[in-house]
Amino acid sequence: MSEVDILFFGAHPDDVELSAGGTAAKMVRDGLRVGIVDLTRGEMGTRGTPAIRKREAQSAARALGCSFREQLDFGDGMLRTGREQELEIIDVLRRTRPQLVFAPYPDDRHPDHTRTGRIVTEASFYAGLRQLRTKLAAHRPQTVIYFLQNYMFTPSFVVDVTAAWKTKMRAIAAFKSQFHDPKSKEPQTFISDPGFLQMIEARGKHFGALISRPYGEAFVTKQPPRIDDPLAAYAGREV
Repeated sequence: MSEVDILFFGAHPDDVELSAGGTAAKMVRDGLRVGIVDLTRGEMGTRGTPAIRKREAQSAARALGCSFREQLDFGDGMLRTGREQELEIIDVLRRTRPQLVFAPYPDDRHPDHTRTGRIVTEASFYAGLRQLRTKLAAHRPQTVIYFLQNYMFTPSFVVDVTAAWKTKMRAIAAFKSQFHDPKSKEPQTFISDPGFLQMIEARGKHFGALISRPYGEAFVTKQPPRIDDPLAAYAGREV
């Protein structure tokens, strides 16, 4: 791991790509350093194996242009959120020193997503406590930004990912074991249905329509972002 500007956390390999891959790719294109941390190996997945998913995750990270991708082992299907795991995330944050952290919204259909959002939020605060001494200096990100997965909420803001959409979809396609493959003999799942990636496309177009752009990705924050130019923020749109 190396120091980055932006750090994305996901519960499982492919979580970040599906919900925020366009934003990650856009930030890389903008010259920012981006990293990804998966809290589990995806070992409870119906299709593929942890080893396959790890290779796919690294391939996806390269497609996005990330500086690194790290995989932790908090337990897929019952993600652990004890003090030991919290300290692991604190170590990651102090080592990589991101300005912004992205994580799943801490209220989702999959309990692992909910737990990831919660533990990342809490660890991001604790990482800034100087009296919590580790081998690394204290560091607190500016904020934690939540990406949406199963449940939809009114977004705090939407990122225009039109120019990065094809890169996002290439990164998703790296997870060949998980999504639709007519040659696969593995059991059908919710995300391996052909309609699932069509839904991802439709969701990108929906969020894009909210900002009058072809594609967008939506995010929620506990505090609103600062807008320096309201006129520019609504350029090209009508009531």
